[in-house]
Amino acid sequence: MNFLVDENVDRQIVDCLRKENYFVWYVAEMEPGISDETVLNIANQKKAVLLTADKDFGELVFRQSRIVSGVVLIRLSGLLPETKGKIVASAITMHIAEITQSFTVITPNAIRIRRMKKDTL
Repeated sequence: MNFLVDENVDRQIVDCLRKENYFVWYVAEMEPGISDETVLNIANQKKAVLLTADKDFGELVFRQSRIVSGVVLIRLSGLLPETKGKIVASAITMHIAEITQSFTVITPNAIRIRRMKKDTL
């Protein structure tokens, strides 16, 4: 599975995913400062699941019915970056089959996966 990681996500999360042999594009390495619209367009072009800490992607995906392979919203503020990386990599590995075509939220205490409607895909 391929991932596009928004620049607002800690580098340690990218590193952990790469160590697990996931293919990861990182916006901070590609084009820092690009708009959310552009990030979403890149994710769609690459058929990649988007990892972000930006809640605005929920608006783009659900209210504006933007096409996307999947979104993982990371809500782990207050934790060390290394801890965030381990939590995210573990959650993705455990739920890999479910996160495609879903909006997933990872918090310190839960993983919520909401399947997106077919007209959003």
